[in-house]
Amino acid sequence: MQSTQKFLDLDQISRIENAIASAENHTTGEIRIHIAKVLVKNIFDQAVEKFKELGMDKTEERNGVLIFICPDFREFAIIGDQGINEKVGADFWNSTKEIMLQNFMEGNMENGILQAITKVGENLQSLFPSNNPTPNQLPNHISFDA
Repeated sequence: MQSTQKFLDLDQISRIENAIASAENHTTGEIRIHIAKVLVKNIFDQAVEKFKELGMDKTEERNGVLIFICPDFREFAIIGDQGINEKVGADFWNSTKEIMLQNFMEGNMENGILQAITKVGENLQSLFPSNNPTPNQLPNHISFDA
């Protein structure tokens, strides 16, 4: 992976944020992407901490999903809140991680993230449908460590 600063350019960020908005269009679920600068603990624990910091554990149906990426350490994690974890098994998370990993290994970071967003969004729409576009409970922008 690339340095955090050069991991995504502005056009890629825009496409990813648009994909999040599209994936959330007919679901009450929320998807966030966070790009970490460093790992101060294992990737999963740090992702859980960021999940809470971003308020993702406060969604109405507890159905937020965080894709947490630390490019400089070449690691990432995908975590979901209680509501989605009660409805999907480990296979869902593992297959989503595999999609990202395959793309990342090929050097296509943006495509890996976009495919993961699409897959997560399809599941959220199936498990937590909304007939109308729902208002965001959380912002769609990518968050970055300072």
